[in-house]
Amino acid sequence: MSAIAPLWNSLMLDRQASTSLQDQIVAYFRDAALSGRLPAGTRLPSSRELARDQGLARITVVQAYDRLVAEGYVLGRVGAGMYVAEGVATTAPRAVPGAPVSANPTALTAPPMPLAVGIPALDQFPWADWAKAGMAAQRGRPAHLLAYGDPCGTVELRAAIADYVAVARGIACTPGQVIIVSGAQQGIDLVARTLLSPGDAVWFEEPGYVAGRCALAAAGLEIVPVPVDGDGMDVAAGLAARPGARLALVAPTHQYPLGATLSLGRRLALLDWAEVADAWVLEDDYDGEYRYGGRPLTPLHTLDGGRRVLYLGTFSKVLAPGLRLGYLIVPPALADRFANAKWMQDRGAPGLTQQTLARFITQGRLAAHVRRMRPLYRARRQALMAALAEHAADVLDADGNPEAGLHLVARLRVPGDDAAIAEAVLARGVKAAALSSYYLGSAPAGGFVLGFAGTAEAAMAPAARILSAAIRQG
Repeated sequence: MSAIAPLWNSLMLDRQASTSLQDQIVAYFRDAALSGRLPAGTRLPSSRELARDQGLARITVVQAYDRLVAEGYVLGRVGAGMYVAEGVATTAPRAVPGAPVSANPTALTAPPMPLAVGIPALDQFPWADWAKAGMAAQRGRPAHLLAYGDPCGTVELRAAIADYVAVARGIACTPGQVIIVSGAQQGIDLVARTLLSPGDAVWFEEPGYVAGRCALAAAGLEIVPVPVDGDGMDVAAGLAARPGARLALVAPTHQYPLGATLSLGRRLALLDWAEVADAWVLEDDYDGEYRYGGRPLTPLHTLDGGRRVLYLGTFSKVLAPGLRLGYLIVPPALADRFANAKWMQDRGAPGLTQQTLARFITQGRLAAHVRRMRPLYRARRQALMAALAEHAADVLDADGNPEAGLHLVARLRVPGDDAAIAEAVLARGVKAAALSSYYLGSAPAGGFVLGFAGTAEAAMAPAARILSAAIRQG
């Protein structure tokens, strides 16, 4: 049963109207029940509460409630109050375009399901080190961190990130080029609205990062799907489709979701196109810290010298998505432009969280955490591969995935609707993202994008069994 708030601010009684106050109360609750704004089981305020809040005689509310009961919209329960009856709503609440998968707060805050993508090992979050960094950040009671700060981020965090990427990714930049954002999606949105105009074309990996595509579409941009193969984005296909595009959004280190690494030849071709077309490249390096074999290629930002490439990084995968912290590295000539755009977009991320992360990085705790996680993620990846080989080898092909990142792709060996299968396993507590959902056009074959980083090794086999059973059931 859902309780209601004691004040019904949306109930506006008109004492000058020809309609009686009792009729207005009945109409309000009747319409709310019919429209679904008050779901079945919602408890109404007591007659005494509503009369007090609205400045009415209690008898007016009692008589209105009696009419609602008589008409079947409300049920009275002795000693428990009044509740909206079952089966009353005739119209479901309208869905908001682009809304989350579920608008139910409980669903969005529930613990991650096995095989969910984009979730690091939250059970291994370095709480003790984070607490120490937080205590250091709060020492001296820095009141300025509680006020409005620089929308681009604190000086300390921007400097810490500049030092970190220099060592970890070989990127040379100054703190003034670093813009703190609330995760990768805000970074994509900021680039789209700062550098492009509605109607401009953007090369987008096909298949690709769905939330990124939504951010570009929300900015009014034309999405040009560019196919991805074993060498990453097919630059020649992009040139054939739309040579005059203004931006390319690409994940060259570990393409999402297929995992390909953009080859050196295509990296150079992409940079040549950007130079000739006076276009921009947004390099999304969402999980570049995690490779389990071989050496990563040089980032596009380094190859380009930071002239046409903007680099996007996030702490959602390396630490936790709930921190809502990421960063953009922009060319020096664009720093002021992005600073102004960021100021208009929001007033910046929370200062205390930024300062804690800055201390966490400068004290070497982030690098230490990444070193601890690499063998753990390698083991979890191997556990998932073994579980799929044992329980789903006849229906899923997980071979050929690169030894990198926090997820892998398993393609269907048998005919099947991956979206329908994904819904079926979701009902059984497993999150297997349908590969087809990452395509703007039609997918060449069905499959699943499976996260392993946030799933314990012991949970891999049960999840694989549930997935394989759903595939066989069709």
